[in-house]
Amino acid sequence: MKIKLLIFACLLALGYYYWQNDQPLTHEGEGQIAKEQPVQKTSNAKPFSFGDGYLITPLADFSITARVLSKERYRMDEGVKLVPVDLALGWGPMSDDAVLSKLEISQRNRWFYWRCDSYPIPRDQIEHNAANMHLIPGDDDIEKKIKGVKSGSLVRFSGYLVRADRPDGWKWESSLSRTDTGDHSCELVFVKIFDVIE
Repeated sequence: MKIKLLIFACLLALGYYYWQNDQPLTHEGEGQIAKEQPVQKTSNAKPFSFGDGYLITPLADFSITARVLSKERYRMDEGVKLVPVDLALGWGPMSDDAVLSKLEISQRNRWFYWRCDSYPIPRDQIEHNAANMHLIPGDDDIEKKIKGVKSGSLVRFSGYLVRADRPDGWKWESSLSRTDTGDHSCELVFVKIFDVIE
């Protein structure tokens, strides 16, 4: 009986730990915590081999400081060996608790979704200040950081917007715009540096 109670207590504590660890961070009253727009520049980087036979072609140098709106880890789809985690990210007004508290945000099937009962800011500001980003970790340490990040965290990372090709003809190409929506509007980012600011 004591062993069963001990096991139950351990499971309860473990469950609470994971629940607590998964709670989103809030920044109430702080306003926009990531004010700057992402920075994109022409890249001079050459294509390079990566992972299990991928050819990575840099399309633009890219850096961003943004708030994590949502994180989705993938385990089964076609791109999982290259991109284990997508982050939905917000900057400018989409990094403000006052705005985000009025939105429901989710991710699935490599997409980022939002809904609201009434717009806290104009719709185009929502669409142009947030994006779903497919992150290719440049090394194991970066992958651990990305997998460990929490919703609400402020992150800063840099690398390239890229196209990824596989020898069997499969390819995945990044959007080069922050204002597009719908199919092919997500960013595919090869991440060279990744930091959680808080």
